[in-house]
Amino acid sequence: MSEVFPTPQEIVVVGAGMVAHRFVESLISRSETPMHVTVIGDEARRPYDRVGLTGFFSGATPDDLELDRSVFDDFRVRFLADDRALRIDRSARTVTTRSRKSIPYDTLVLATGSYAAKVAVDGADLPGCFVYRTLDDVQGLKDFVERRARMLDRPLRGAVIGGGLLGLEAAGALQGMDVETTVVQYSDRLMSAQLDSAGGGMLKRLLEARGISVRTGSRTTRLDPDDSGAVTALEFQDGSIERADVVVFTVGVRPRDELARNAEMLVDPRGGVIIDDRCSTSDPHILAIGEVANFDGRCVGLVAPGYAMAEVAATRLLGGDAAFPGYDDSSKLKLSGVDVASFGDAMATTPNALDVVYADPVAGVYKKLVLSDDAQTLLGGILVGDAAAYGALRPLVGARLGADPAAYLLPEGGNEAPGGELPDEAVVCSCSNVTAGRIRQSVHEEGCMDAAAVKGCTKAGATCGSCVLMVKKVVGQELTKLGQTVSHALCEHFDLSRRQLFDAVRVAQLTTFSGIVERFGRGRGCDVCKPAIASILSVLVGAHVLDGENAALQDTNDHVMANMQKDGTYSVVPRMAGGEVTPEGLIAIGQIAKDFALYTKITGGQRIDMFGARLEQLPRIWQRLVDAGFESGQAYGKSLRTVKSCVGSTWCRYGVLDAVGMAVTLELRYRGLRAPHKLKLGVSGCARECAEARGKDVGVIATETGWNMYVGGNGGFSPRHAQLLASDLDDEGLIRAIDRFFMYYIRTADRLQRTAPWCEELEGGLEGLRSVIFDDSLGICADLDAAMAQHVDRYEDEWAATLADPAKLDRFRSFVNAADTADPSLAYVSERGQIRPATPEERRSGGVLIAGTALEVRR
Repeated sequence: MSEVFPTPQEIVVVGAGMVAHRFVESLISRSETPMHVTVIGDEARRPYDRVGLTGFFSGATPDDLELDRSVFDDFRVRFLADDRALRIDRSARTVTTRSRKSIPYDTLVLATGSYAAKVAVDGADLPGCFVYRTLDDVQGLKDFVERRARMLDRPLRGAVIGGGLLGLEAAGALQGMDVETTVVQYSDRLMSAQLDSAGGGMLKRLLEARGISVRTGSRTTRLDPDDSGAVTALEFQDGSIERADVVVFTVGVRPRDELARNAEMLVDPRGGVIIDDRCSTSDPHILAIGEVANFDGRCVGLVAPGYAMAEVAATRLLGGDAAFPGYDDSSKLKLSGVDVASFGDAMATTPNALDVVYADPVAGVYKKLVLSDDAQTLLGGILVGDAAAYGALRPLVGARLGADPAAYLLPEGGNEAPGGELPDEAVVCSCSNVTAGRIRQSVHEEGCMDAAAVKGCTKAGATCGSCVLMVKKVVGQELTKLGQTVSHALCEHFDLSRRQLFDAVRVAQLTTFSGIVERFGRGRGCDVCKPAIASILSVLVGAHVLDGENAALQDTNDHVMANMQKDGTYSVVPRMAGGEVTPEGLIAIGQIAKDFALYTKITGGQRIDMFGARLEQLPRIWQRLVDAGFESGQAYGKSLRTVKSCVGSTWCRYGVLDAVGMAVTLELRYRGLRAPHKLKLGVSGCARECAEARGKDVGVIATETGWNMYVGGNGGFSPRHAQLLASDLDDEGLIRAIDRFFMYYIRTADRLQRTAPWCEELEGGLEGLRSVIFDDSLGICADLDAAMAQHVDRYEDEWAATLADPAKLDRFRSFVNAADTADPSLAYVSERGQIRPATPEERRSGGVLIAGTALEVRR
């Protein structure tokens, strides 16, 4: 099964998908020998990007999804569309098609892919039941939803059977069409092939926060029709029923190996044409690549191994020697607002493997690295809620980390993993198997001067796009070595940097993401540019975070204006400007926390956080807080968090100025101010610095002659002390300086850049910043002042506005439980007079004292 082929004259490819396209592209781009390639496709269109299929529901056309047309336009290639291969005559070496063509071959390449399976239950073929595999499938789904919604004159209810990668993308597509969506998963967790139990649980909570209901451990037994014969409900093994007007099956794929079976080739009993590591089948004249190929007992429905097989097959047909290295199961979920990635040995099957786990109880983040037994070599990982490190970590699988593993998982500076340059052998793009060394070669030897050129040259980032940021980083490093200017493009969809895009949007007076991408970008956006543009629009337009199409741009917590916790509940954080609160306010918070059984804690930002609120409880809790005079503390946004203060001269015998009064003034002035990253301030009433002002983005310290203003401090992974910007300012001068500092930062900082690194990178450093703010060296101070004044004038409390808008309140409907029913999956124990989430060990040992949030008072 492993002989090297001479270059054939007649090559026939059965299948016209992404893998077939890659094979033909690789073959003809490298061939110097005359050949003739015939491609047989059973769809009535050219190859298209099946990975990006969900983009069809956000405006992508079939033309947008079409792969490089020039490949099949080559004079050596004949493409037969809408003409399925029916049988192979191995002795005559011919393929017969549906149109009765008999096509001879010297070498046959099977790239027939797979088909979408359905659950074998009664009713699976009812009108309203779809699979999610081809452009025709998604077009039919979209048409049905639009037609059915008009007919019923109400929002539709939908169910996706199958909770894998494709199922969750399908759920996002249904929700995007205003279908109330439930994901039904037979196993105990979502994405069970990629995520462990903890990761699957966190993903479930993220989806429910987005408004997508999830049923795990649910086996569908039948689908019921309504009076018209269309699907209307799902029945489950436990006897329960889920209403559904549209059902999408995403329960996996099956290899289309019937041609090989009928030709009596070796086929695995579980499906797939058996191949060796050179893509040879049991017939020396036939190769198999992609999802139809069974290697080492497996068929895998991912494009990356299919591309690797395509390259191996093309190399062999050109007289070279290559071997398929095995399957790379790395994957990244493409669903706006839900960040999930898995790579390498994510399930820690390697003997003696170690886990390093980071769970953020505030942000709803779960991260796990799997390491060798000496904790030095990265074997794999899982990222849920924050997959920003995926592009940096995925290429390091099999390599020594060279740093504390925890440093790769921590936030605040952990967006970019430490460790310097990637080794040449590190795979940056798993879809096309492009290494860091190959990218460097394209820069130094082939003249690629940006990520787009590298993409065209090497195909890195051309498929799923998850590696684009790492490609840009490697290219930037090499250009710096060459003394070239490095591009600061926001992402692959925008050539402008965040700073340039901010100015462009401001000048063009655009108010929507679609308008911005049409004018200044391309494509449909990504999880890099969407939140960045949401922040820009929040500053320039000032609309509510949940208004219009821009609501879909927000990060996960912004969708519900609360921070998700480790058990899927939320924290409630009312603003307490300067840490000041009245006795009446304390009583109101205490009563609310008691009535809803919330855990309460005074934070380092001098306010009270309440933990354990369910999604549907948030409006009721906030209504009572608003009635008591509180407003959102915006702990969920990249915005002003708190202004910490000591008691200052009003009470303290050492205080020289009113620290509390200034802190309250500053917090009320900058509340709701969106920025590239979160903002914190501190005001100390004397040099004793009880408010720790020099650890904040802006620190204010009182002296006998006025306020000293410090900038560029922060905690986190790389703590920085703030530096003195100005001394002896009066109240008016201090506020004006902070106004300009914040607005200048908001307009010019990179995405997710804290003030500390921003200050360090400014041209002229701290002295240059002083000249901008106090000397108006750039002539922009009047503009900065006006922008801040506009922010102050149009501020509105996001929660108060939400409570007054029924459409916004719809986001807080429970898709899992009735409004007053506690989620049985929530479990707590009592500790120090309050509740906290039970650990897995406590659940197993029966130490749980409270199930759900049963302590809530019924009124």
